[in-house]
Order: sequence, then structure tokens, then C-alpha cells
Amino acid sequence: MSERGLLVRRPEVRTVIHVPASQLGPARRERPGFIWALPAAVFFTIFGIVPIVVVLYLSFTTWNGLGTPEWAGTRNWQALPGDSDALNSIKVTMQLTVLCWLIQTPLSLLLGVWAAGPQRSRALLSTLFFLPLLLSTAAIALTWLSLLDPNFGLAASLGSYVGVSDGNFLGADDRALYAVAAVISWQFVPFHTLLYQAAARQIPASLYEVAEIDGARTVRQFLSITLPQLRNTIIASSVLIVVGSLTYFETILLLTNGGPGTATRVLPLHMYVKGFVGFDMGYASVLAVLLVAVGTALSVLIVRSTGYHRMTSDREGM
Repeated sequence: MSERGLLVRRPEVRTVIHVPASQLGPARRERPGFIWALPAAVFFTIFGIVPIVVVLYLSFTTWNGLGTPEWAGTRNWQALPGDSDALNSIKVTMQLTVLCWLIQTPLSLLLGVWAAGPQRSRALLSTLFFLPLLLSTAAIALTWLSLLDPNFGLAASLGSYVGVSDGNFLGADDRALYAVAAVISWQFVPFHTLLYQAAARQIPASLYEVAEIDGARTVRQFLSITLPQLRNTIIASSVLIVVGSLTYFETILLLTNGGPGTATRVLPLHMYVKGFVGFDMGYASVLAVLLVAVGTALSVLIVRSTGYHRMTSDREGM
């Protein structure tokens, strides 16, 4: 037997002895995992943890973006409850989050399941449908800004068909947020469709074959087989939609600039106005910390309430 006891050689016989990991030394057990995780840990620390710590420090200072920040204590945080625009921006952000989820989730789910099917036209239509993924956010916003122009865009001629005779989608308080949510959904539905398409293709065909033998039709198969099998994908997609809706900035800036009034001023845009227009970086840092806290809390809430953190298999027993 060799010194490590891993291989025993005999004439015409070769026996491999598997040594349990618990009997190996600590260095052999822990070093490979630590080395593999080290690049990701360093990357996350530099570009994730350090910026958050710096912004948290700036939230306790007075700084106009130039010179040296001056310590201000909790003055910026005390000003937050009295900022009506900040409270309104939080409300608008939550409304936009709900709208984006309600629009993107069912559309992405249905399109993803369809794109995973055997239709002859699936490849061509899927390619055309996924084109928004190749476009920049600024290009999409400017294109839709032209299309929604009440004087020269398509909105001027097609608005009457959806109950908006003047075609003014972006200039009305009660319609601007819905128009913004529609544009954002047009951009990101293809991405979530890819998630559902990939997940739907992993569902065993034997489940549908058995359902057909039992007499289950398409709708019943979708409700009893497809939806349960896509449960974890729905949760993951929902987390991405919720967290992503908290960071929408350039689309709203180019479409409405937060207007009319403050009807579409979300929290990231309000942070931009305070920091880069009003040159109050200290208070803008408070809004940034608040944005991170809200996004983290919502993500943890979704993951914990749905049981996604346990990552149980949908195919257990198959």
C-alpha cells in the first residue's frame, strides 16, 4: 500500500480504496473550495461591499461632489421623513414594481412555454421577438419616445383605439406610469421568456404523455404539470423583476424625466436629482442606502416566503 493508502497493488489485482473526506487533513478539505471562491469573493468585495460602505459613510456627511466631505452626523437621515418627494418616489417605485411584475410574469411565462414547443414557426418568431435584448436601453427609450409622441408618433393615430383620443400617454398623470411600465416590459419580457423557455424544455415529456392517456387537455396539462415544474423559475424571475424595477433610471429619464410633475419620479431618479442636479451628495447617499435596503429586504422576503432558499427538486422520485 502506498503511503497515503489510496492504492493497493497485487499481482493481477488492482483495488482502489476511497478515503472519506472526513479522514483527510483540513488543508486538503478546505483549500480547493476556498481558492475557487476567492476570485468571486474579491470581485464582490471590491465592486459590491466597498461601494456600499463608502455610500453609507457619505450619508453621514455634507458634500457637494467637490472637495472633502464634512461630517454631518444624522442630519441627512433626519431630513428623510420630511421629504415629500422622497416618500412619493418610494410609492411610485412600488407601483412600478407591481405593474412590471403583473405584465412581465404572465407574458414571459406563456411565451416561454410556447417557445419551448415544437412549432414549425417557433425558431423564426422567437428570433424576431428576442431582438429587444440586442438594443441598448437609451435606443429603446428614444424609439418609444418618438412612437408615443402625441403629435407625430403612432400614438396620435392609434390612441383612439385604446380610449386615448389625444394620444397623450406620457403627458397625463393617470397614464404616464402605465406607459413607462409597458415600455420597460417590452424591453425585458424577452429576457424572462428565455428563462422560462429553458426551464420548460427540461420538463420530462413522459409527464405529458401520461396526462394525455388520462384524458387531460392542454389547459389542464399546463395547470397541473407545467406550472408546478416551473415554480422555482417563476420565483427566480420574480426576484429579478422586483430588484430590476428598483434600478430603472435611464428609461424614465428619457421618456418622462420623472413627469408629468412627479408622477413617474422613481427613487433612483429622485436620488439623481438630489445628487447630480442639486449637488447634495450626502442626502443622495441616504436615498442610495435606502434603495439597497429595500431591494435586499424584498429579495429576502420573496425567497423566504416561497421556500426557494431550500432549493428542493421538482423531480424528486422520478
